[in-house]
Amino acid sequence: MGSSVYIASVEGYTGKSTVALGVLEQLSRRVERVAVFRPIVRPDTAQYGGRDYVLDLLTSHDAVPLSYDESVGVTYDEVHRDPDAALDRIVQRYRDVADRGDPVLILGSDYTDVGTPTEFAYNARIAANLGAPVLLVLNGSGRTPEELHTLTELASAELAANHGSLFAVIANRVDEDQLAPTTAVLAGAGVPAYAIPEEPLLSAPSVADLMPAVAGQLLSGDPQLLSREVSGLVIAAMTMPNVLDRLFEGAAVVTAADRPEVVVGVLMAHASQNFPQVSAIFLNGGFALPDQVRRLIEGVGVTLPIIETDLGTHAASTALTAVRGRVTKDSPRKVDMALALFDRYVDGAALLDRLAVARSSAVTPLMFEHQVIDEALADLKHIVLPEGEEERILRAADALLRRGVARLTLLGDPIAISAKAAALGVEISAAQIVSPDGDEVLRERFAQEYHRLRQHRGVDLDRARDVVRDVSYFGTMMVKLGLADGMVSGAVHTTAHTIRPALEVVKTLPGVSVVSSVFFMCLENQVLVYGDCAVNPDPTAEQLADIAISSAATAAAFGIEPRVAMLSYSTGASGTGTDVEKVSKATGIIRERAPELLVEGPIQYDAAIDAAVAKTKLPGSPVAGRATVFIFPDLNTGNNTYKAVQRSANAVAVGPVLQGLQKPVNDLSRGATVRDIINTVAITAIQAQQESATAAMSAGRTHR
Repeated sequence: MGSSVYIASVEGYTGKSTVALGVLEQLSRRVERVAVFRPIVRPDTAQYGGRDYVLDLLTSHDAVPLSYDESVGVTYDEVHRDPDAALDRIVQRYRDVADRGDPVLILGSDYTDVGTPTEFAYNARIAANLGAPVLLVLNGSGRTPEELHTLTELASAELAANHGSLFAVIANRVDEDQLAPTTAVLAGAGVPAYAIPEEPLLSAPSVADLMPAVAGQLLSGDPQLLSREVSGLVIAAMTMPNVLDRLFEGAAVVTAADRPEVVVGVLMAHASQNFPQVSAIFLNGGFALPDQVRRLIEGVGVTLPIIETDLGTHAASTALTAVRGRVTKDSPRKVDMALALFDRYVDGAALLDRLAVARSSAVTPLMFEHQVIDEALADLKHIVLPEGEEERILRAADALLRRGVARLTLLGDPIAISAKAAALGVEISAAQIVSPDGDEVLRERFAQEYHRLRQHRGVDLDRARDVVRDVSYFGTMMVKLGLADGMVSGAVHTTAHTIRPALEVVKTLPGVSVVSSVFFMCLENQVLVYGDCAVNPDPTAEQLADIAISSAATAAAFGIEPRVAMLSYSTGASGTGTDVEKVSKATGIIRERAPELLVEGPIQYDAAIDAAVAKTKLPGSPVAGRATVFIFPDLNTGNNTYKAVQRSANAVAVGPVLQGLQKPVNDLSRGATVRDIINTVAITAIQAQQESATAAMSAGRTHR
C-alpha cells in the first residue's frame, strides 16, 4: 500500500483545492502515478456536470490513473443517513484505491452542506481509519497568527481524540504582511508549517460562473472566453469618458442594452493597447441591442463575450457580486496560478520527504516536464519569442508568465499582439513587447553590429538595416548582445529561418564544427535522446562525432546518464559499406576526443535498446542494451525514426533542441502545441543557465 496524505480543513473557503493541486503536482514529480480519493463528494450543479468540481479537477491531472467514479467514496446523503455505514463504505472504497500501490492524495469534505463542528470530527475519524496523516489547511484571511495557532491547537486536539495525527499545517489566503509571522507561530505546533498569500484571481468567478446568476444568454463573442476570470464589476451608468476612466483589467461591464455608445466604446477600449482588457459585457434591462450595433459587432468579429439578461441594473449587479469563483479543470489560468503559489511558498520536497515518498527510478514524460520546469524556475532567464502574433505563442506566454518560468519578450506589432491577446483572453502584460519596425534605436544598434560581423561577406550598413527588421534576425541580435538569454522560434517560420541568423552571428562553440539537434523522446517510463533528427542531412564522420559528443553533453545537462549508441544497419564488424565505415570512423574519433564517454558503434537499434539482443550481438558492452543517446547516421533515418517512435509508442517528443551554439537558440516544429512551446522555452532557459555558469567559470579561470 502506497503512502497517503489526508488534506482537511476546519471550515469552508480555505482554498483547500489549491493546496491539494499543489501536493498532487509535487507527488507527480517523484512517482509515475498518483491516486486521488474523495471520501465524501457533493455532486455540484449542472454547471459542473453534476460532479464534484474539485475531484473532477484532480482526476483530470495527467499523473492520476483513476477515473472520477473510481475515486469516489460516498455522498453527503449517505453520511446523513448512517454515518457508521458510510465510514465502512469509505474504508472499503479507499482500500480498492490504495491496494494498487500508488501514493494516495485524500481530500476531505468541503463544509458546503453540513457546516457544523462535527464535520471536522468526522474527517478526523476517516483519516484515522484510513491510516493517513492530516495536512491541515486554514483560512488565514483577516486572521492574526495567534488566531490561526488557536485553530491549529483545536484541530490537533480533535485529531488526537479520534486517533488521527497532524502531519503539516498550511495557512492559505494570508495577508501579505502576515506571512512570516504566521509561519513562525504555526511552526510551534511541531510540524512543518507554511503560509500562502491571498490571490484574488483564485476566488474570482469566471464569466461562465456569472451567467447563471443572472440567467444570462450569450449574445455574441467566443464561447471559449467564458472561462476568463472576472476581477470586478464596472456599472456603466454614466457618460462614455467616465466609463473608460473606470475600466480595469478583467472587469465585467454592466450596462443597459439601450446604451449602445457604451457597448461600442468598451469594445474599442478592450481592443486598444491604451486601455485594460475587460472580461465581458453584461447587457441588462431586457432591451434589445440596436440592429445597427449588432451588425457592427458581427462585422468586426468581436470575440469579447456579450451577455444579455432581463434583470435590472441593481438586481444584476447584486447577483453578480454574490458569485464566488472556483478553481476548476476548465480554468487553466487559475490552475497555473495555484501551482505557482504552492511552489513559491511551500517546500513541497520537504513535505514528500516527511511522507517518505521515494522517488521512482522510472522517468515518465510528465516527470521529465516537471524536472525541466523546476530547473528553469531555479534561475530566471529572459527568452525572446519572435512570433509574438501567433496564437500558440501567446497562449504559451500566458502560462509561462503565470508560472514564472522565464521573462519574455514578444516581437511584433504591439497593437496587433494586444488585440490578439484580448481576442484570445490571455494575459501577457508582464511580457515586453517590441516591434522591430517601431524601435528605431534598437534596430540601428543591431544594424551596426550585424554590419560589423558580416561586412567581410559584403554586407553594407543599408543592407544590415534591412536584414535586422526581420523578426528572426532581430531576436537573434537580442541574444547576441545580451538583451535576451535565448530565443525560441519556428512555430510559423522554417527551421532555416530560425537557424541561419544564429549561424551568422551567434556562431558555434569552440571545437564544434556543426550545429545539430536532439529530441528528448519521453517513453512510458524513461527518456531517451535522439540526434540529429532535424538539421544535418548527411553529416561526415567528423560531424557525426561532433553531434554525438554534443548530444551526450545535452543528455547529461538534463539528468540523463549518457551511453551513446552510434547507429547503423550492422552491429560491430558484421557489415561493410561506406555508411558503416562512416559510423565506425565517427566512433573512433569520439573515443579519441572524449575517452571518458561510454560509446558503442556501429550498432543496430535493437542491440542498443534491448538487453536480450545485446547479449547475443555485443556481450559485455557497457552500452549495448542500455543506450540512452541514439545517434543516427543521417537525417533521413533520424527524422523517420523519431516520428515512428512518437506515433507508434505514443511517446512525447520534446524538441528539436539545438546544440553547438554559443548561446541558446531553439527551433519549434510548425505543428508545435502550446505544451511543446512551454517545454522548449523552459529547456532554452536551462541552456542559458548552463551557458552563464560556463562563462562564469571561464571568467574565474581568466581572473586567476
